[in-house]
Amino acid sequence: MEPAADPVAEESADPSPSASEGPSLKVGDTGTYDVVETDEYGENPSVTTKMQVTVKGAKYVTPSEIDTTNEPKLGQYVVLTLTLKNVGKKPADFAAYGVTTWESKDTAAQDATTLEGVGEGPELDTTYKPGQSVTGSLVLDVGAKGGIVSYDGDTFRVELPTS
Repeated sequence: MEPAADPVAEESADPSPSASEGPSLKVGDTGTYDVVETDEYGENPSVTTKMQVTVKGAKYVTPSEIDTTNEPKLGQYVVLTLTLKNVGKKPADFAAYGVTTWESKDTAAQDATTLEGVGEGPELDTTYKPGQSVTGSLVLDVGAKGGIVSYDGDTFRVELPTS
């Protein structure tokens, strides 16, 4: 007699749209990720559109270079410049504050968002209609040069340069 199938194992074998991993990128790379939304209860995730992200640059800066007197809490500011483009058929929101983390092989994921502004250029945090794009920067607080910055879990990841 064969053992009964484990329903939990069967569920996890078919990941939900929210469990899909997005692209892992370096400076100069472009990737596409699914925009996943849930119902008003935070359940029933579904892919609503697609976004494209291009990593234009990652520059380590001092507080004075970004016009602040605040020292980074984790250890190092980095200005991450991205181009975001809606390549899907429905509007998509992008909001990095509170959902962008940094981690390294030795350090568990830490919140990397700051209130230090958006660097040069327009704000990335907005609603993108199909075909619209913005190139702008995020000022992030990371523990050290290198490591991985992740947006909203694993929606997309950026491998930071070590210098």
